[in-house]
Amino acid sequence: MRQMPESDKTVTVGKIGGEDAMDVTNLKLFMDEMAAERTPGNAIEVYLGGKKVFQYAAGYSDLENRIPLTGEEMYNIYSCSKITTVTAATQLLERGKILLSDPLYEYIPEFRTMYVKEKDGGIRKANTPITLNHLFTMTAGFTYQIDPQGLERARILTEGRMDTVETIRCLASTTLAFEPGTHWRYSICHDVLAAVVSVVSGQKFRDYVKENIFEPLEMNQSVYHHTPETLEKTAEQYSFVSSDNEAFDIVEAQKSGNAKDGYFRNVGKERVSSLRGEEFDSGGGGIITTVSDYAKLMAALAGYGRGINGERILSPYSVKLMQTNRLNETQLKDFNWRQLSGCGYGLGVHTCMDPGKADIICNPGQFGWGGAAGSTAFCDPSIGLAVFYAQHTLNPREGWYQPRLKNAVYSCLND
Repeated sequence: MRQMPESDKTVTVGKIGGEDAMDVTNLKLFMDEMAAERTPGNAIEVYLGGKKVFQYAAGYSDLENRIPLTGEEMYNIYSCSKITTVTAATQLLERGKILLSDPLYEYIPEFRTMYVKEKDGGIRKANTPITLNHLFTMTAGFTYQIDPQGLERARILTEGRMDTVETIRCLASTTLAFEPGTHWRYSICHDVLAAVVSVVSGQKFRDYVKENIFEPLEMNQSVYHHTPETLEKTAEQYSFVSSDNEAFDIVEAQKSGNAKDGYFRNVGKERVSSLRGEEFDSGGGGIITTVSDYAKLMAALAGYGRGINGERILSPYSVKLMQTNRLNETQLKDFNWRQLSGCGYGLGVHTCMDPGKADIICNPGQFGWGGAAGSTAFCDPSIGLAVFYAQHTLNPREGWYQPRLKNAVYSCLND
């Protein structure tokens, strides 16, 4: 066990029902144990009923130089960015700009004719057009295995800038893994959805998000591209290397893994991504932010669309739709990540359908998502609970820490 830096960063504010909002003992102990044994450092903020009831940081932002983590650092949150993307697209749904049933090709014509790879290796024309619902729910047939020729064509056409819409147009050449709507598969769906938002709004995706989500919620430290200033503020980024497996895959890293034995390898502060480009605003994993900033988005979703500053970004009915499972029985069998047992998949987020099957302490309808470097965002609108947790460790072993984190959070609630 590593020696921990001295810290006393617990903040408990506000009272609910005449009692203290939380007894944070279990959560603080869990954070300390994580930082001592399973990640160099971590930080968290918790909101309840629109009030911040807990913030804490433990461990190191720079393990080699033993620099304590303060909780003010910036993080690459990878797939936690998907929550912002589906929020942005749901706003367009509310405004009558799009329908879930709309074919993708109505917005990006290159997707009109798609091809599916059969199990025997043969290629056939897809019978079903990809819809926006397929993008929201990861059922379009995409994977994270992107056509390299399409990617290279995008680099050439954009002179290396890789702007969001042109890059996605070029990736329409990607062969689908299955007929749209028949299965669930983690994929580039939300990068494609970001391009749709850009086409419909007439704005760069980052500008739409800034104007419609970040600025209304006063998320002043959230961006899509690193600058020298953001890199200076970013915590060192590591990859956990298991003693029995040196390999690392950014998608597999989000699924499971329990090993404690291994070491942390510093991999630099930049994002790890195959779609990097100075103009590519990744809807699937592009946001760089702080714990306090991203917690504001989760607090807004926990408030059924109303932020802690009173600004509304979504209708309560949209949040309820977001947290409603949209997968059928076949698709639910595909959605088999260990830490998400008992969950379905709504509009771009997991949603707990059965806490008994999930084997965790929570309410039905708790929803959220995680990121490849260990950030985890979830909320429970039924009680106004919002949580954003961050670490900066690729291969974070989500199957081990995510259920335990949720148990620790819910155990602290007094009412």
